[in-house]
Amino acid sequence: MQIRKLLPFLLQGVAVGFIIGFIVVFFVPKKTTDTRPVVEFKEVERQAPAIEASSSTPVPLSYAEAVQHAAPAVVNIHTTKVVTRRIHPFFDDPAIRRFFGDSMLPPQQRLESSLGSGVIVSNQGYIITNHHVIDQADEIMVALNDERTIQATVVGTDPETDLAILKISLSDLPTIAIGHSDTMQVGDVVLAIGNPFGVGQAVSQGIISATGRSQLGITTFENFIQTDAAINPGNSGGALVNAYGELIGINTAIFSQSGGSQGIGFAIPVDLAKNVMQQIIESGQTTRGWLGVEIQTLTPALAESFGLESTRGIVVAGVMRDGPADHAGLMAGDIITRINDNQVTDANNALNLIAQTVPETEIQLKGLRNGKELSLAAKVGKRAQPE
Repeated sequence: MQIRKLLPFLLQGVAVGFIIGFIVVFFVPKKTTDTRPVVEFKEVERQAPAIEASSSTPVPLSYAEAVQHAAPAVVNIHTTKVVTRRIHPFFDDPAIRRFFGDSMLPPQQRLESSLGSGVIVSNQGYIITNHHVIDQADEIMVALNDERTIQATVVGTDPETDLAILKISLSDLPTIAIGHSDTMQVGDVVLAIGNPFGVGQAVSQGIISATGRSQLGITTFENFIQTDAAINPGNSGGALVNAYGELIGINTAIFSQSGGSQGIGFAIPVDLAKNVMQQIIESGQTTRGWLGVEIQTLTPALAESFGLESTRGIVVAGVMRDGPADHAGLMAGDIITRINDNQVTDANNALNLIAQTVPETEIQLKGLRNGKELSLAAKVGKRAQPE
C-alpha cells in the first residue's frame, strides 16, 4: 500500500528530472577549451593569363621555338662614315693657319665604322632600327642571319623617337610577327635579340621591369619598355620579343656606368614604332601636333605656391607669339589639368598628347587661371621637323 502511495511522487520526480536534463542539453551553452581566434580568409580570384594555355599552345618551358620564329628577321647593321679632321688640333689655331696657310695643312680623312642591329618587318624589305645606329653614315650594310649581305637605303628617320626605316631589295626575306606592346605587363618574359659587341647574333632573356618610362633624356618623345634582359652595345635597333617570338619593342638604350649591361635596358614599344614607320613610308617624315608653349611639370612646391592639393598637371611657363596657344588665349602661369578627355599627369604626358593630335584639329584645354576654372579651345599646329 505504501508503494502505491509513493508511486505518483516518483513518477513526478522522473518527469521533472527529464525536463531539466533536456533544458541543459539543448539550451545551456557548452564550454570549450579551444581559445584560438577564428581567421576569415579573403577569397582571391585568380585572373586568367594574357595568353591562355591550351593543348595546342602550351606555356613554353623553352624559348627555342620563339627564337626560331624571330631570330631570322633580326639583322646586323654595319655602318661606315668618312671623318675629316686636321692632322693635329694645334693647326686649328687661326694664327698658326695664317702663318702656314691652308694649302700647307691638308685635312686628313679616315673611315669610322660602327655596329648595330635591325628588324625586318615586311617582305618588301623594310627594316626598323635606331636613328643613332645609322646617323650620318655614308654606307649601310645589312647582314642577314642566312649570311646574305646587301647595302641598304634610308627611307627616313625620326630623331625625336630615335627610329629609322631602311630598305633592302632581296627575295625570300624572313619577317617577324608583330605583337602588341600595349598588352604587355610587368613580369612578362621577354627576349632581346641582336648583335652585342659585334660577336654575332645572340639572345638574352629577362622580364619586363616597367612600362611607360619617360623623362630619361634619351629622346624627345619617351614611352619606353624597361627590361632586365641583357642589352649591350651592338644590340641597338634589335628586337625585343615576347615568349612567343612576337616583336613588342626595338632595343634602344641601356643605363650603365661601365658601358655593359647592368639589367636596366630600354626599348621603344612596337606600337609607337609601327606608327612612325607608316608615316615615314607614306610621306617620308613624321607629322606631329604643336601648340607653341613651354611647359613645366607641376611639382609639389609649385602646387603649394598655386594653392593646389594635387600635382597632376602642368604649368605654362611661356607662350610663343602668334602660335596656336597664343591664338587660343593661353597665358603664362596657366595650369592645364586636362587635354580633351585625358588627365594630364606631367609635362612628358602633355607633350605626347599634343604630338599625337593631327594638325588643324581642335582640342579642349581645361585647368586653372588665378585659382579659377579655365576652359579654352585651341587648334593644333604642325610641329617643325628637327634639323
